[in-house]
Amino acid sequence: MVGAQFALSMLLKKSYIKFINMAGTVVKQEGKVATREAYGKVLVEIGRKNPNVVALDADLSDSTKSEMFQKEFPERFFNMGIAEQNLMGTAAGLAASGKIVFASTFAIFSERAFEVVRNVISRNKLNVKITGTHAGIITGSDGKSAQAIEDISIYRTLPNFYVVQPADVIEAEHAMWQLSEHNGPSYLRLLREPTAILHDAGYRFQLGKADVLRDGKDAVIFATGALVAESLNAAEMLQAEGRSVAVVNIHTIKPIDVNSVVEFARKTKHVVTAEDHNIIGGLGSAIAEVLGEHYPCKMKRVGMHDRYAESGSGEELYKKYGLSAEHVKDAVKELLKK
Repeated sequence: MVGAQFALSMLLKKSYIKFINMAGTVVKQEGKVATREAYGKVLVEIGRKNPNVVALDADLSDSTKSEMFQKEFPERFFNMGIAEQNLMGTAAGLAASGKIVFASTFAIFSERAFEVVRNVISRNKLNVKITGTHAGIITGSDGKSAQAIEDISIYRTLPNFYVVQPADVIEAEHAMWQLSEHNGPSYLRLLREPTAILHDAGYRFQLGKADVLRDGKDAVIFATGALVAESLNAAEMLQAEGRSVAVVNIHTIKPIDVNSVVEFARKTKHVVTAEDHNIIGGLGSAIAEVLGEHYPCKMKRVGMHDRYAESGSGEELYKKYGLSAEHVKDAVKELLKK
């Protein structure tokens, strides 16, 4: 599998990265790519390697990109219509019969089927890979009804579930490959809006292992998803002010990398979390739980503070609701004053 991942990395470099300069820790590139773009592409590749893979969608295959799998393997693709309970129930049945099942829809719509996911998929530890796209307030103009800010919390509470949110499209592709080999249910959180490419072709992704993007001694920012790039920019601004701040990408929110969280908390004594999600139940809560048990220290959470957003561009919403790089920077500075 390692050789296959290296080959995939080289392909990704040619496919996605137009220009990368890894000078320091800030990545510069022409253009951005949405993490959802990885889904259909890799799903086809996984399907070619394993005829036991099937895919389901809830009438959104053009948006989730699962339509790529449908075109290549029409006999192994099932469009369940706008019926998410049926989507998850059928996925469970296929998994119980021995299939490796990928089930996709918008993150917010997957929540409609929670009871089926809980009582059938989770309790029976079925091999269903749920993918929710269009997550977070970065979804933007679709408005608060479509901006899932509680999905991480929902899936994180389910026994047997892995919860993964990639920071960029390259990480999303690696995550899909590893989740396809993981025997058990998972939730993969992907975004509609393009985000910066943060990893190069040599990146080695590992489920359950934090990705240290930048070291530092004064504070650490644990970030996930689109807030990883914002946090890197915040750390760069803080460096210009004489502050040394680490940035750790928590792509696997469950099972979380307890050792890395505790290591950086001990090292810096100041912890900030950053996420495009409600701070209740999301990454901030997960980090607080770890620190509460292993190493209580000063901590501040950046995210949606128990409220909904509105319609607007992702950039506008990040500025208004306190999720921008500037806000992450200010959170670190405020914490360091205490």
